Amino acid sequence: MLVLGLGLFIAGALYLRSFGPGQRVGRLLASTPRVSVARAVTLSTDAVPRYVRVDGRLDSEEDFPDERDQPLIFRRRRLEAWRGRRWEILSEARDLVPFQVNEGLDSIGIDGDALNVGLVVLPREAVGAAAEAPGMLPEGLDPKTRIRLRVEQISAVEHATIVGTPALNGSGRPVLTAGTGRPLILSTLEPAEAMQLLSGGRNRAMVVAVLLVGGLTLLGIGLAWSVVRMVVG
Repeated sequence: MLVLGLGLFIAGALYLRSFGPGQRVGRLLASTPRVSVARAVTLSTDAVPRYVRVDGRLDSEEDFPDERDQPLIFRRRRLEAWRGRRWEILSEARDLVPFQVNEGLDSIGIDGDALNVGLVVLPREAVGAAAEAPGMLPEGLDPKTRIRLRVEQISAVEHATIVGTPALNGSGRPVLTAGTGRPLILSTLEPAEAMQLLSGGRNRAMVVAVLLVGGLTLLGIGLAWSVVRMVVG
């Protein structure tokens, strides 16, 4: 049981690592301490950087419409190619305006330029072969290559969870940004939805949970049985 439990736990840990950056983003979303927006503003002038989470309503004095006339404040479009086991970015385009998160009468800016792996929103995707979009792709790409157009956007009317480091930007304004070796995270999803998206789907998350819990259970039973045998013996 000890050997089998250890094997299951190691398999679960290795499978969890296959989630890539999403695994770390999910862990930071779940474990970072929450503070009020007012407290985050105060922390922006501290000598020692802090990594915190805030919740609130997104807002901006500017916005731009999408095809459905939603007021957007951030949009990222990525063209990607499938390379065996992962998607490789071929090109990326961003549209953004200055925006902030509000909580009551308090607000703090968000460093939209720092958003990378920490953007957690429901994407819109179109998948096909490279031959279907010749004008969008670099020269020399195999026409049979599987490609994906992925669009991620944030509107000015959404509630969001932001995890980052409070700091002062170049204009002396408090903002949340990446820092202390950790990414800026912005999620517009409920916690369960965010974890499911970051893990690549409910089935993958379930497999990891079964492997880790099963491994720990067998390890516990095996250790308990070993102790019993030692006492009886």
